[in-house]
Amino acid sequence: MERTVLKVEGMSCSHCENAVKKSVGALDGVSAVTVDLKGKTVTVDYDSSKVTIDRIKAEIEDQGYDVV
Repeated sequence: MERTVLKVEGMSCSHCENAVKKSVGALDGVSAVTVDLKGKTVTVDYDSSKVTIDRIKAEIEDQGYDVV
């Protein structure tokens, strides 16, 4: 398992948090997603043999948020 912390702009409420958790958490290989609204970060625990960090970033961006 690997863990990465992504800086994400545009999240401001529990709806934003839930949208990211649900979409990223649904990816095959993702075991945990933690959103810190104040810190503007998303922490993802994932299996790099099943999902790439680029795929995770794309999923967040598909929800309307910017990964910086």
